[in-house]
Amino acid sequence: MGILLTVAYDGTNYCGWQVQENGITVCGVLKEALGNVLTGLSFSVLGASRTDAGVHALGQRVHLITDGKILVPLDKLPAVLNSVLPDDVAVTSALNVCDSFHPIRDAKSKTYVYKINNQPHRNPLTHRTATHLSKPLNLMSMQSACEYFEGEHDFISFCASGSSVKSTVRTVYSLSIEEREGLLEIHINGNGFLYNMVRIIAGTLVNVGLGKISPSEIPDIISSKDRTRAGKTMPPHGLTLLEVFY
Repeated sequence: MGILLTVAYDGTNYCGWQVQENGITVCGVLKEALGNVLTGLSFSVLGASRTDAGVHALGQRVHLITDGKILVPLDKLPAVLNSVLPDDVAVTSALNVCDSFHPIRDAKSKTYVYKINNQPHRNPLTHRTATHLSKPLNLMSMQSACEYFEGEHDFISFCASGSSVKSTVRTVYSLSIEEREGLLEIHINGNGFLYNMVRIIAGTLVNVGLGKISPSEIPDIISSKDRTRAGKTMPPHGLTLLEVFY
């Protein structure tokens, strides 16, 4: 049987989503919890997004496949798993899916948010989930730059080295920035993202906000296919996977 789990986590204490030989990962602790609950059953899990070390999630999607019937009622499964998961990881929903479902190939789009505390002083209440930049950013300029990222483009200028994807063409359906409770929130929705793409786009928007580049330069940076033209890769803790859409 197949079950689609929605998983939320604070990624601060983890070496990312994917299981690694050396280091605690979100997938690792989830599999340990599943092993305690699904006694006697063989199972496998596949996440929709391989979030990096320090990155958070509210809507990570995980396909759980077992070789037998789960005795725990589906509506009770999140609570049962949460009783054995650490406090910084939680399963928030569980739904039946068909046998052919694939959490990565069937995803229509994903939404991420990158949060920046642009106040003069750091905020202890948001320091785990937002990057602190004390230099004032020009929000209007950053908002003007957003439209240039939207649409289908070759985003190789916004891809970190080490990626082995066949194509670097992606579609950004929407990109927006708003200020909320002292934080700048960069929301981006697309059909897929390259390695560190969201964090590099955020770094490029920061350069716009600092006046280092103008919004009108974004198309040229995209067409240049030159990673050195884009902004720096922003720290991972400001990034959260909000939702995966099917």
